[in-house]
Amino acid sequence: MGEPQLTPAHLQHSEEKIRTPFQEGLHAFMKNKIAVAGTVIVLFFVAVAIFSPLIAPYTINDQDLGRRLLPPSADHFFGTDDFGRDIFSRVVHGAKISLFVGFFAVLGSMVIGSLLGIIAGYYGRWADTIISRLFDIMLAFPSILLAIAIISILGPSLQNALIAIAIINIPNFGRLIRAKVLSVKQEDYIMAAKSVGMKDSRILLRHVLPNSFSPIIVQASLAVATAIIEAAALGFLGLGAQAPSPEWGKMLSDSKAYLIQAPWTMIFPGLAIMLTVLGFNLMGDGLRDALDPKSKQ
Repeated sequence: MGEPQLTPAHLQHSEEKIRTPFQEGLHAFMKNKIAVAGTVIVLFFVAVAIFSPLIAPYTINDQDLGRRLLPPSADHFFGTDDFGRDIFSRVVHGAKISLFVGFFAVLGSMVIGSLLGIIAGYYGRWADTIISRLFDIMLAFPSILLAIAIISILGPSLQNALIAIAIINIPNFGRLIRAKVLSVKQEDYIMAAKSVGMKDSRILLRHVLPNSFSPIIVQASLAVATAIIEAAALGFLGLGAQAPSPEWGKMLSDSKAYLIQAPWTMIFPGLAIMLTVLGFNLMGDGLRDALDPKSKQ
């Protein structure tokens, strides 16, 4: 009898079988055109933030009262504001501020929330009770009201807005990682690690945390979009970035009096917020579909 022939279908099946989990997730993500489009939007704004000094034709505080509230033109792509400042330059520099707040607020809430969630989920008992009740209390308040309360104590500034946004997002990460840890710690390999005397710290770092990381990545990508909106809302209320900062929410607040007379002063910062948030949401949805095993069934 001759050897079985390998058809292209068999070869393709073999290649799929030897893919690593990372390659499998990346493949699923790249097949999602909407998620790729969201990633392109995010990368575009990241590039704008990094190269803002090279892209912006004017400095953010160049004032020319003789050219105030000019409509979009070849000299001023997005027009000028009530101080004659170039809106395009301010929107470009505002990308750096909004992404900075979004990334670092989420980083802080992710680290603290994950730490508390791991402690609550792994050790349980009184630690779980205290931490879970703390999360419940924080989630009982609307997030923006809790942020306003925190800033009223710390004082209005961009840095304090970042701190407030990080604090109000801690429960989201904490509850997520707690639920994942409760599931992971029942696995056989965790029981085996405990039976051979492995320390809890090593079990958490080598086994529990790596196997709980996928939902954190998805939540982080979606939380950046929420953080950008919250930073813009606080800036609009005068509790976040202060004048003359080109933060997008602050730009909307400064321009609301000119909505009828010069609508472009609000349109372009608003579009920047909308597109950035849309990009992160689309990318986050794609990551969730790619990393969630249930979505592949």
